Amino acid sequence: MINQFRNFNFFNLIFLVPLALILCLGAFVNLPSELRPFIFEPAILNLICGKYEQFIFPKTNVLISVGLTLIQGIYLNQVVNKYNLLGRSTFLPALLYVSLASMFTPFLVLSPALICNFLLIIMIDKLLSIYYRSNNITVLFDLGLIIAIGTLFYFPFIAFFLLLWIGLLIFKPFNWREWISGLIGFSSIYFILFIIYFWLDRLADFYKIWSPIAHPSFTTGLNFELHDYLALVIPTVILILFIISLRHSFYKSIVHIRKSLQLLFFMVLLSLISYGLTHSHQTYHLLLAAPPIAIYMAYYFNTAKTRWVYEGLFTLMIIGFIYFQWF
Repeated sequence: MINQFRNFNFFNLIFLVPLALILCLGAFVNLPSELRPFIFEPAILNLICGKYEQFIFPKTNVLISVGLTLIQGIYLNQVVNKYNLLGRSTFLPALLYVSLASMFTPFLVLSPALICNFLLIIMIDKLLSIYYRSNNITVLFDLGLIIAIGTLFYFPFIAFFLLLWIGLLIFKPFNWREWISGLIGFSSIYFILFIIYFWLDRLADFYKIWSPIAHPSFTTGLNFELHDYLALVIPTVILILFIISLRHSFYKSIVHIRKSLQLLFFMVLLSLISYGLTHSHQTYHLLLAAPPIAIYMAYYFNTAKTRWVYEGLFTLMIIGFIYFQWF
């Protein structure tokens, strides 16, 4: 499978779609009744007062989620190939993203983190582009808008605002206009939202939106059972092998690739830190780390030499995901 997806061939979709469907079978058949679609944060939910989740049946919920995951994987693949992060065009990022996005049953249900991954992939595209631009004011403004929109779906997404400044530190010399343009873009969305709440005489609800920042929570763990930790074993081994392979080739890579890999590390870090900005502490939060980790794994699989090792690791990872969904 890895050898097949190392080649950039659209016929790989013939293998990718069935794999995504196989990976969702456990959730499709054994979907817990408590897992319901949840898309909006109170910032929007307070205004629409909708009960949209009752119109989405459990099995439809899973199929929609798998469809979104496939689209995201193909989009991420296009971004990685656009900037040549792996040294050549492949379909590995799509394969690894679809696999990681099926790791846990809560990943296969409509969630705000799943929706935000679209925005996260757009952010990756725009952030990697600033290295080649002489003026990034409009790009940073757009990124500020994207993050503000993401917080309307999932408030912990606000942590990724720091990624804008981290990206500027990594890619460009200091320019105060670029640093402040992202803040202006972010504030624009919430200024409009403030006007709407003010018009409806509901400013108290507007202030409650920011309560996770005033009272962060890092003490409560994720709702993990033993088999959830076991499912993480093979991905962890792959990431360790990625670090080992990167150690030998990091300084041989071109500057943009080195800087891009550093940026992705901070993206993973912020996805974990942002966990403290949610009081629900749901497993689907880990989906925010899937795009950068999928790129890291694709980097390893693209450079690995021993076929039985990398094909065996991928096979074990897929078997583990399927097994722990059923049992």
